[in-house]
Amino acid sequence: MGARGLYVGRRAAALLAALLLALLAALLALAALYGRCRQEEPPSPRPPRPSPTAPRLTAPPGPAPAAASDRRLPRNLLPLHYDLELWPQVRPGQAGPFAFSGQVNITVHCLQDTDAALLHSSGLRSHGAAVVRGPLSEKGAVVEVAGLRMDAASEVAVLELRGRLLAGRRYVLQLGFQGRLEEDLDGLFLTRYTDQGLSSMLIASQLEPTYARTVYPCFDEPAMKATFNIRIVHDPSYVALSNMPAIDISEMKDENGSLWTVTKFNTSLKMSTYLTAFVVCDFDYVTRTERGNEIRIWARKEAVKSGYVDYALNVTGPIFSFLEDLLNVSYPLPKTDLVALPDFGAGAMENWGLMTFHESSLMYRPSDKFTSRKAMIAIIVSHELGHQWFGNLVTMNWWNDLWLNEGLASYFEYLGAIIVEPTLSLDKIFYDHVVQPVLREDNERGVRSLSQTEEKIKGSFSLISLFDSITYSKGASITWMLSGFLTEKLFIRALTSYLKEFSFSNANQDDLWIHIQMVVDAQNEVQLPASVKQIMDSWTCQNGFPVLTLNLTTGTISQEQFLNKKNENRTDSYTNTWIIPISWMRNGSSQPLMWLDKSSKVFPEMQVSESEYDWVLLNVNLNGYYRVNYDQLNLKRLACLLENDPKAIPAVSRFQLIDDVFALTQFGYIQIETALELTKYLAREDELFIWNMVLSNLVPENLESTLKNYEVYPLLKKYLLKRMLPIYHYYAGFIRENVDALEDDYFAQVYLEKLFATACWLGLQDCLNLSSELYAKWMDNPEYKIPFLIRRTVCCYGVAVGSDKEWNFAWEMYNRTDSTKEDKDILLSAMSCAKESWLLYRYLQYGLSDTLFSANYTSVIILYAVTKDIGHRIAWEFVTENWPLLSERYGKELLHDVLKVMGRFVNTDVQIQELQAFYNATLEEDERVATTVLLELTKIENMERRELLIEVAKWLQKNLDD
Repeated sequence: MGARGLYVGRRAAALLAALLLALLAALLALAALYGRCRQEEPPSPRPPRPSPTAPRLTAPPGPAPAAASDRRLPRNLLPLHYDLELWPQVRPGQAGPFAFSGQVNITVHCLQDTDAALLHSSGLRSHGAAVVRGPLSEKGAVVEVAGLRMDAASEVAVLELRGRLLAGRRYVLQLGFQGRLEEDLDGLFLTRYTDQGLSSMLIASQLEPTYARTVYPCFDEPAMKATFNIRIVHDPSYVALSNMPAIDISEMKDENGSLWTVTKFNTSLKMSTYLTAFVVCDFDYVTRTERGNEIRIWARKEAVKSGYVDYALNVTGPIFSFLEDLLNVSYPLPKTDLVALPDFGAGAMENWGLMTFHESSLMYRPSDKFTSRKAMIAIIVSHELGHQWFGNLVTMNWWNDLWLNEGLASYFEYLGAIIVEPTLSLDKIFYDHVVQPVLREDNERGVRSLSQTEEKIKGSFSLISLFDSITYSKGASITWMLSGFLTEKLFIRALTSYLKEFSFSNANQDDLWIHIQMVVDAQNEVQLPASVKQIMDSWTCQNGFPVLTLNLTTGTISQEQFLNKKNENRTDSYTNTWIIPISWMRNGSSQPLMWLDKSSKVFPEMQVSESEYDWVLLNVNLNGYYRVNYDQLNLKRLACLLENDPKAIPAVSRFQLIDDVFALTQFGYIQIETALELTKYLAREDELFIWNMVLSNLVPENLESTLKNYEVYPLLKKYLLKRMLPIYHYYAGFIRENVDALEDDYFAQVYLEKLFATACWLGLQDCLNLSSELYAKWMDNPEYKIPFLIRRTVCCYGVAVGSDKEWNFAWEMYNRTDSTKEDKDILLSAMSCAKESWLLYRYLQYGLSDTLFSANYTSVIILYAVTKDIGHRIAWEFVTENWPLLSERYGKELLHDVLKVMGRFVNTDVQIQELQAFYNATLEEDERVATTVLLELTKIENMERRELLIEVAKWLQKNLDD
């Protein structure tokens, strides 16, 4: 990009070659997908459904033959049962290093003669001699083991045998093992924490996707299910937990005569290895029983005593009961433990009968009532409970269909949360939290499809990368769409059938389509334009999503993949088509569902008359995973409708309509003026979640200080404040007089801050006065709590409109020992809001001090300062003056972060030359090349932004008085 505009022929040739390679790769990928995702085959007869404990004597689905991952195991042995003993050798107060040992005896059924037994093992050392007993029908029989070979690269242990294992017989593989107990939050790990003022340790596990093999040798694939008998040896002062209830606690002495406790657990149901779970801790718990299911929430003793896990306990049972009743499938375990871990990398994990959470995802304090934490806990708990059916009871065959676990659980998490938090609006929160964010991500050509072929999923790194917004949020979004066009009644009926057939077994997405098709075929109310498989494969097996373009004069709707039309290098053409359900309304009346099953189609019923009151709205309440590009005629009518009667369009559809036009503008489908026309009505908009989306588009947080450098700012200020005043004053009244009334207003808890921050940024005097008043109250009484809903804004503008007195108070509060991490972060940001240069410069100097801050805070302070109105220039001068010291501490990482932010202020050739001179003086040649490219790109982006802001300014100038 450095030579933009030069050597066009060479660049074009290189680009063409790259595109041809990309096209070839795409064709190969489509060829691979075609059989799995497109081919319709009659379903093959299925064996009878296995019982929870009876082993199924057919091989689980094997790896795809050609380019399957080298981590897959052969299908000659089928695990039936594990006897597993784990012994983490940890005593309270012990310094470490820590280790664990164990013994696993795996009963297997041999499906094909073999002279070697392969199973997964990673990072474990063999302990004692490996033994193979059997065939079990012959008393005392053994197969001699020639050797045990570990293949670290493929994470496989190979038991090489002198004899053969015979098809149709059962054997027991006996292996002793040892491993290191690290503090890395994967596999079996140790974590330290403080409880009641004392330092403590606990042991926990996180085995998804492929970490079970780091804890015990096993057949570590989701389709190789088995039952488990688990014993944990541990220090007597700890309690041990696993998937099933403890049935015996005994004592044993080690070789040194030291006493240990042995906790033995009941036999598990048939499950995948990644769902086995172990916790050894010194926690307390609270408990209740729901329909015979004993529910316990475990946490630090001081948290339990303070009642911090009571809310989680109170919602878990009702959500369980709701899901049981809805799905008509009972929860099969006698107990459920939820453990709040002080440190946990996964956030939460659905282990069957022993769910683990980061404690912040499970604890609710009385002081948290304005933090939306209750809703968050309800959503997270509901997600993990949904997994007890989708993932635990029925598991995907292989990770390429992970969305059957995570997408379905992400759908049901909102249904469950609404049961215990009925003030939440399901459609609003689902669109705002799930659909809209993933639509913003799922629009690049490199983004993968929801479901992949097995050949594409290679190695643990690829598996980890599947746990992303495509799997979770796109999976939930297409599930929402599916439920919408089927009706929830038919959808749930199909899920019940699917769950009952595949209980304690595995399935792929085609199995789900078959069960939905069976339900559709058994009724006459819902008619589909194609088979369920054809419809749904178009959404799961293709990447991206469509945009529908509507011409109301002719009634024509066409579809194309939603991609960035501004990409100059885009010479490729995409011919993806989807089978699209179109929910729509005309003039406020809901219309029958329509289907677009080809690239373009005429719908005569969508032709409108010349009346300005004749309008059409597609994708009502977000029943489909797509965007809509209306023609100018309909957009003009919708804009008039919004100004005259905004409630004629449902709130979610208003959100979607405006979000679509801004996305269409960003990607070059329409002009910015078209999007701005739909903002004229905003003085009558009373939904915070819609305001948040509008402000996020018009005043992005990372561009606030940039916008002030342009002539657009005073125009935007006048235009926006005129429309913001009604909703601002509505909420300001609560802040001043009765903030407790907002306790159940979820969107106020998550989005009021953005509204107030924008009002203050635009210079609304009442907002600045309110910030000063509340900050002054805090200064008068440091025990006073600024309303959490706007605390960050109040602290920033309290410092901004104040003097060094206000800044010094923030500094004093930051250094208080009782300040929480969140308090400190708010104050770190607030101190960078100072309007006096010397205060900012002093703050940056403080950041260099080893005694005032730990080293990792220096970069945070610089980055906070560089984003502020006057701070970016001061921060840049500070960085250049102190570069030798900063470089020594942070090196390239800090420079890269600062340059990314500084790039937004590069508008002139002089600034470019200044930055380039700095690079030349301080960086190595390879670094100079990279930063020069970065600088050139930011210069181009700024030129494009300036052109856009000129257009915005022109439109605002014409429409200020409307």
